[in-house]
Amino acid sequence: MPDIGFYILASRSERDRQLFACKLTEKAYRSGRLCYLLTEDPQQSAMLDDLLWTFRPGSFVPHQLYDGMVPDKANAVLIGHLGVPDDWRDVVINLSTRIPDNWINSERILEILDDSEESKGPGRIRYQQYRQAGLSVVTHKM
Repeated sequence: MPDIGFYILASRSERDRQLFACKLTEKAYRSGRLCYLLTEDPQQSAMLDDLLWTFRPGSFVPHQLYDGMVPDKANAVLIGHLGVPDDWRDVVINLSTRIPDNWINSERILEILDDSEESKGPGRIRYQQYRQAGLSVVTHKM
C-alpha cells in the first residue's frame, strides 16, 4: 500500500506548483528513487521537461518524457501524461486531476495542490478516494 502525501501550497500560482514539483523530484532523485511526474497533458509535460533543467542554478536531474515506449533507467525521472509504467512505481508525483492508474502498486504518491479551487476541488476528490481505499493520508501545508 502506498504512502500518500498531499502538499498544499499557499500560492495560487501554477508556476509555484511546478517549481515545488521540481524540488520534490530532485529530492527523490538524490535519494536514489525512481520518480514519475504524472501530468495532465503533453503541454504540462513539456513545461516540466524544460523547468527541470532551469528551476535551480546548478541542479541536474536526469529525466525524459515518457511516450509509452520502454524508458531508459539511466534517467531516474520520467515525465508524462500517460499511465505510470509498471516498473516505475517508486515515487509518483501527481500534477494531474486524476488518481494514477494502478496506484496501489506505487510506494509513494505525492499530490501537489495550489490554493486555487481548480486545484483543490479535484484534490479533495482524490483525498476521499485514497481514504475510502483505507490509506493513511498525510497533509503538509506549505
